[in-house]
Amino acid sequence: MTVSFNHTIVYATDKRRSAEFLAQVFGLAKPQAMWSFVTVSLDQGVALDFATADRPISPQHYAFLVSEDDFDGIFARIQAEDIPYWADPARSRPQQINHNDGGRGVYFADPDGHFLEAITRPYGSGAA
Repeated sequence: MTVSFNHTIVYATDKRRSAEFLAQVFGLAKPQAMWSFVTVSLDQGVALDFATADRPISPQHYAFLVSEDDFDGIFARIQAEDIPYWADPARSRPQQINHNDGGRGVYFADPDGHFLEAITRPYGSGAA
C-alpha cells in the first residue's frame, strides 16, 4: 500500500498575504490562484492551499524538511526580515536555532500565528 500526502488547507485572515509570506521565506515559486484558494506548491506534488477564514484562526504547526543549503537561505531570509524565531516549540530559546539529531532547526510564526518549522534532519533520525 502506498499513501502519500497531497495537500492541506491553511486558513488565514488574508490568504494571499500568508501564501506569499510562506513562499518568500522558503524561497518557493510564487503562489498561484486555484479555485477559491491561493496555492503554494512544494516538492513531490504536495501543496498548501490557503483559504480566507470566516472565523477566528486557530494556529497550527507546519514542519518542513529542507536541505542544509535551503536552510541557509531560509534562515538568512528570516533574519533579513527581522522575523522572531526560536530553537524550540515552547518558544523558550528565542533568536536561536536547534541542532537536534545532528541537523539544524528553526521555528517562526506566519502573519496569522501558524507556527512554521524548518529542519534539516527528521527528528529521531540520530546524529549519524
